[in-house]
Amino acid sequence: MDYFEILNYEKALKELIRRLGLKTTRRRIIGYAGLTGALAAGAPPAASADRAGIDPSLFSAQFAKRQTVRRYKPDPIPAEHVSMILDAARRGPTCMNQQAWKFLVIRDQAKIQQMRKKTLDKITAALDDAASKQPDDKKQEFAARRATQVRFFEGYFTAPVYVVVLVDREAPCADYALRHDGPIAAGYLMAAARAFGYGTAYLTDGIPDAVTKEVLAIPDRYQRICITPIGVPDGWPKQAEKRKLEEMVAYETLEGHPPFRWLPYNPF
Repeated sequence: MDYFEILNYEKALKELIRRLGLKTTRRRIIGYAGLTGALAAGAPPAASADRAGIDPSLFSAQFAKRQTVRRYKPDPIPAEHVSMILDAARRGPTCMNQQAWKFLVIRDQAKIQQMRKKTLDKITAALDDAASKQPDDKKQEFAARRATQVRFFEGYFTAPVYVVVLVDREAPCADYALRHDGPIAAGYLMAAARAFGYGTAYLTDGIPDAVTKEVLAIPDRYQRICITPIGVPDGWPKQAEKRKLEEMVAYETLEGHPPFRWLPYNPF
């Protein structure tokens, strides 16, 4: 990393720290990045950063506030924010350090609208087929629910930026990466986006794989893990119930630990 790369990295890190609400100094900013000696010597970042001044509660809050967002404002996202979010995504653990990810960024509204049309065509066709099988006394109720469901899926296409998280199936460790590396990278991406105040959604059937493959001309060698919108939420959704930590954590043994309990779920 040369001197000018370090300065650019420092500038980006300042912006992230400002958005996280940390009060800090230039010395600590450099320390966060592990760059203390690098500014003078042009050396690689230090292996261990000076963590003085980092507030764990602020860091933890970013994860506590992450939610699935299904409708967005059209506000544009600065390119540097997208780059920093993707830079966080590529830092995830990866089999044999192969880093078999590919992040396909879509900002072209024409492509977004093509995905929207093809997705809604598939969904409405499935709903219409289901409606035809309803008894007469249920058709009106089903029609009202159908309108809600269409609007629900339509909301996914209101964001200004989409990222398709892909794994190269021809890479070494590809099978492992498809099961593990890809989803972890998506999780990193979503946590980083939340730190900037953006919403995301881990979409699989919400925007069908076949739709992204066709509209975005994705080669067969790449398999999609998910696609996520990134944008300013059009109102944050109500916080979903989360299990208490003690329900999920056991120490030394699972004997006597409470079993899984079903949580109610209704995204509509």
